[in-house]
Amino acid sequence: MSKKNQYDIVFVGQMGRGTVVPFEGVPFVILGSPVLFASIAASCVGKRIAVVTTISKKEEYLLEPMKKADIDLYIQPGETAQYRVVFPNANVDERQAIHVKGGSNIEKVPPFEPCLLHCCCMGPREVQMDLMRSLKARGFRLSVDMQGLMLQADRETGIVRLEDFPEKKEILRMADFVKLDSKEAQALTGTDVLQDQAAILEGWGSPETIITSSGGVLARSHGTTKYAKFSNRSTKGRMGRGDTVIGSYIARRFDYPVEDSLQFAGALASIKMESVGPFAGSLEDVIERMGDSVPCQSI
Repeated sequence: MSKKNQYDIVFVGQMGRGTVVPFEGVPFVILGSPVLFASIAASCVGKRIAVVTTISKKEEYLLEPMKKADIDLYIQPGETAQYRVVFPNANVDERQAIHVKGGSNIEKVPPFEPCLLHCCCMGPREVQMDLMRSLKARGFRLSVDMQGLMLQADRETGIVRLEDFPEKKEILRMADFVKLDSKEAQALTGTDVLQDQAAILEGWGSPETIITSSGGVLARSHGTTKYAKFSNRSTKGRMGRGDTVIGSYIARRFDYPVEDSLQFAGALASIKMESVGPFAGSLEDVIERMGDSVPCQSI
């Protein structure tokens, strides 16, 4: 296998364009999607990274941030997803998403040498499930964004609803890392207590669980739960928070234990949330913010 096909992390997901309507704020357009936020966050760690995505030819300019980050791109032709996200109140964890149009399925991944692969796709659940099963059979270690499996758009109205789904335990047992936010974890587990959510998910088979909330991020692995508070001074860059956390976390996790990786991801995501778009800082910025942040806590 040539070095061209050897990566530390491969990120798989569609590109998108969205209109964000903040609570008591002015609507603005955001260029990107989970695969952009996650891969950019991982890129500052120095790992070899690839992205498999779909995008229309006329919107390939959206890929520029990843090109500048030296991320190898494998582009499949298709429509760019368009969406609208409304924040109805001051709670940044409360939002209503509407699928406007577009978005093509990703059903195949190039012949990479098996590595860690983060799946953050949008679209029909059965298509994503089939893709993950095939990747696991090929020997990939999987990091899974549960959001894409749980958020399903109504075909007539485009309104996106958060749904529990019967195959959740199969996915948890298949994955090496599982990413959710507190609302998604509540929909799956029935509890709104972060540490209880993580314990239940671990009991169902999740080996390492990452749950984000408005105040910080939790990680549970091998029966131990850690929590890192966010230190952001604004939330105007709230979109992409969880994707930024998981991208930076799994990249850091190659060389560091859970607690350090969690502190790192919390610091990097805090910097990202202070401005719209993907993370635009440096590794030095993150290390400095880690030093200024409250240490991780066991909960």
